[in-house]
Amino acid sequence: MSTERIIGKISATEKSPSTTDDFYFWTDKGEILSPFDIVKVKHLPNDTTITYGVIEEINHITDAPSHFTSYISSDFGDIDDNVGNMNRLGMNYVKAKVVCNTGNIYTPVLDGKQVSLCSPKDIRTALGLDDVKNPIVCGYLQMYKGKEAQKIKVELNANFLIGPDGAHLNVSGISGLAAKTSYSMFLLNAIQQKFCTEDGGDVAFVFFNVKGRDLMAIDEPNSELKEADKKIYTEELGLSTEPFHNVRYFYPFDNQKAENIFTNADPKDVKRQRAEHKAFTYKFPCENYLDKLDLLLANEDDSTGTMESCVNYIINGQGNFKNVSTWETLKDVIAQYANGSTTGAKNEILPSSWKKFLRIINKAVNTQGVFNDNIADYEKDLTTEIKNNLVGGQVMVVDITLLDDNTQSFVFGSVARAIWEMKFDTERTNVPKKVIIFVDELNKYASSDTPKNSPILHQLLDITERGRSLGIILFSVEQFRSAIHDRVKGNCATSAYGRTNAIEVSKPDYRYIPKVYQNMMTRLPAGEYIIANPALRSLVNVKFPYNTYKQFPNG
Repeated sequence: MSTERIIGKISATEKSPSTTDDFYFWTDKGEILSPFDIVKVKHLPNDTTITYGVIEEINHITDAPSHFTSYISSDFGDIDDNVGNMNRLGMNYVKAKVVCNTGNIYTPVLDGKQVSLCSPKDIRTALGLDDVKNPIVCGYLQMYKGKEAQKIKVELNANFLIGPDGAHLNVSGISGLAAKTSYSMFLLNAIQQKFCTEDGGDVAFVFFNVKGRDLMAIDEPNSELKEADKKIYTEELGLSTEPFHNVRYFYPFDNQKAENIFTNADPKDVKRQRAEHKAFTYKFPCENYLDKLDLLLANEDDSTGTMESCVNYIINGQGNFKNVSTWETLKDVIAQYANGSTTGAKNEILPSSWKKFLRIINKAVNTQGVFNDNIADYEKDLTTEIKNNLVGGQVMVVDITLLDDNTQSFVFGSVARAIWEMKFDTERTNVPKKVIIFVDELNKYASSDTPKNSPILHQLLDITERGRSLGIILFSVEQFRSAIHDRVKGNCATSAYGRTNAIEVSKPDYRYIPKVYQNMMTRLPAGEYIIANPALRSLVNVKFPYNTYKQFPNG
């Protein structure tokens, strides 16, 4: 059966005319079509150009003027399938959005023109997937049903994903069903395969593990990967089934835990990683982090700015803070100001403010083992390690799962600043051209409710607004896109929408998405995303196979 089979004709009516943006066509009621399917119509001049449309709505109509007429024609309500006084004339009519014309002619398609299904080449042309420069695989789409079903590889121009023409990815969807992390890691693995080798490359990666042990064995193969998925990787997508390579793992230090590691990771994996010299614990020695104390305040209410005043006083080495170099000394000196035995210059900071700040410091330093001044074997000062040793082709996985919210913010903010500073380091000759930061639960750091003075929000705004030019790229994930700061998500060139709920799709973020696609978002299965990217002529419904690295069913 021909792929380019004619399925109907254009129907331009008084109430539903063809326009430069969309057109309608009728088709047989037995024709199986779906939203996102592509159709084509021969167009002016003299049928020498082709207009492509992507299906948005499918309606079924009969010659019955009302539902009451339909009831009467079934012998006044007989529900037997074989009973009826008359056969109703019926057909489907379809609304399609114009995505392109091969001759750049955008006058409306004409009534009565034949509508056809598309060949794979037509589909790629329609969506802008033909002759993609610098391609990155982002999944595949399935077009049509039955014998005419087609599987098309979807590739994006890397320049529109990781710069310089566009950058940053935002992935949204409800927890558990949307597979947000899985899709992000699929893309990141594809990027590493393209731009990196076992010995290096142009792109470095920093991942934050925030859920269980999800990302704590990404260099170990997925032994349960099915043959069907392997075939999709190798034959359909042209990718390897190998997991990530050149990976190093960084676990929070805690001297109260086994192996001094504060993690949910599998002990067997940690043992293997240490034997291969790729697992370390990380710490934050005080003398290197006094200037980052503001990051501990990201989740604290500081409407009066008093906490910020305390931080600035310490960072500037004023008063008794001039020679502070350990966490214990820092706590002792703050305690002096808190009990009033020592005052700030001209008493500008009240003891009550110091007491509040002391509670924050004590909560962090006393309960989180990462605030530690001694660096021993297999222990690293995390940001120093990034600034001095992060190179192209390398993946750093930073585990923050078990840390409290303030410390998670501190870790994320410190790492983001270190990457920023590394890009301005004029002495290093091997700074990666691009660094991709992957973070889940973006709402913790850049929600629409985050205080405007949050230092981490400022850092994220810098990355999304200026990072593209520096080669600092953010791949972010959250459950609800509508909850994210407008400037952060607005600067993400690529958006991936997974399954979400009806309340979410009613928010302004989804206003530009056709209603039928919004409804589809409420029932998308795991392994499917709706993608928006500047290089694509339309939203695309993509699928992707299971990840190639070790999976942990319970996180």
